[in-house]
Amino acid sequence: MKKIGLLLAILGLCLGCLGLQPSQQAYAGNLSLTAWPSASILAVEPRKLNKADKKLAEIGGEKLDLNNSPLRSFRKYRGMFPTIAAMIVDNAPYETVEEVLEIPDLTEPQKKLLEANIDNFTVTPPADVYIEGDYRLNTGSYD
Repeated sequence: MKKIGLLLAILGLCLGCLGLQPSQQAYAGNLSLTAWPSASILAVEPRKLNKADKKLAEIGGEKLDLNNSPLRSFRKYRGMFPTIAAMIVDNAPYETVEEVLEIPDLTEPQKKLLEANIDNFTVTPPADVYIEGDYRLNTGSYD
């Protein structure tokens, strides 16, 4: 059985060297620049934004929104995450940024930390997309 396999392999090699194999034709594509679709077909539609993206665009990326920013966003400022951040989220909504200083059970060091960072916060009306389903407490990011 091994001899037959070896014989067939040698026969196939010999026929291949002699060029006795089925012909295969290659087709080149049309590379002409005039064949490309016009620019109007390639136009890109504007990016569709979901509610969360629209709200982020309104808020801007520089300041944290006390009514809409998720808990993990407070990691940006040293000493805020997780304790003070959780207190801020739990006591929202706020009408003004200064209301954050009136959170019950704040210690003096916590109050001083908030006062030092008060310029880093903003307040916008609460958005349903951020407050439904405990999104602000658990953003589903587990790294």
